[in-house]
Amino acid sequence: MDPELAAAATMLEVIDPDDLAGHRETLRRLHGAQVGRWMLATVVVEDILPGPAGLPPVLVRTYRPLGAPPEAPALLWLHGGGFAVGFAAVDDDFCVRVAAATGYVVVSPEYRLAPEEPFPAGFSDCLAVYEWLVEYPATMGIDRGCLVVGGTSAGAGLAASLCLKLRDIGGHQPALQLLACPVIDDRLASASMAEYTSTPVFDRYQAELMWKRYLRSWQGEVPCYAAAGRERDLRGLPTAYVQAAQYDPLRDEGLDYARRLIEARVAVELHLYPGTFHSFDMVVPTAAVSRRAFQEYVEVLRAVAARNAVRVN
Repeated sequence: MDPELAAAATMLEVIDPDDLAGHRETLRRLHGAQVGRWMLATVVVEDILPGPAGLPPVLVRTYRPLGAPPEAPALLWLHGGGFAVGFAAVDDDFCVRVAAATGYVVVSPEYRLAPEEPFPAGFSDCLAVYEWLVEYPATMGIDRGCLVVGGTSAGAGLAASLCLKLRDIGGHQPALQLLACPVIDDRLASASMAEYTSTPVFDRYQAELMWKRYLRSWQGEVPCYAAAGRERDLRGLPTAYVQAAQYDPLRDEGLDYARRLIEARVAVELHLYPGTFHSFDMVVPTAAVSRRAFQEYVEVLRAVAARNAVRVN
């Protein structure tokens, strides 16, 4: 394992995966301890409540660079947390840094969590916020022609499923789907899922818990809008950037999804980072490999904006 990540892994707070309330409380406590460290004078952070019609109001946290053009590129960022933990502000550090480095307006929704609100609740919230951005871009000062959807872990799974739904309903497709260590397949049948039963941050048992919570009340065959890997036809999807980590039980399903996208003639950029564990760049952002991964995000977002003729910093 990467030496910096290995050292950091020994200092990570141990969390009982079965103690959902404790996990949520720990995450909020750790986030609270970081508040203020990520603040930049060049990015304005606000919470707004667009309240999509027909759904419970979905709070969204926005990160807007000062001096951004009236029609700025935008990133709908969906946080991770196994569909059961996390909140709109949990990735403050990442979202502020992305906004500052790329000129994108970043939007992070407070989607509903399982098991209290299992599939399709959280997915429906993310879809509603995306459609709100597309329908009312002037409200946020964004260019819907350069709207990227992305996320990490379960958030990346939501992003992948969102793209499938938009394709199927003839909706406005994002310019890019950015999938970091994505949760893709509830069947847990890959070699990496079988092998990595005690890896840092995330392992097979946690994957089993995740899907049990998310699909708690679902009857019948699991749809691709819950687990994108179940979709057989991946044609017509937007360009994808896929990140995978070597020591991640989710590694192989992410790699397989990228391969299948390529076979479906979707443009894909794939990065497998050796010596890394699940969501390494979010958990240990200061490590050299994490800084490199972040710079890759910046470069690919800048390239998307350039292709769509959007002015960035």
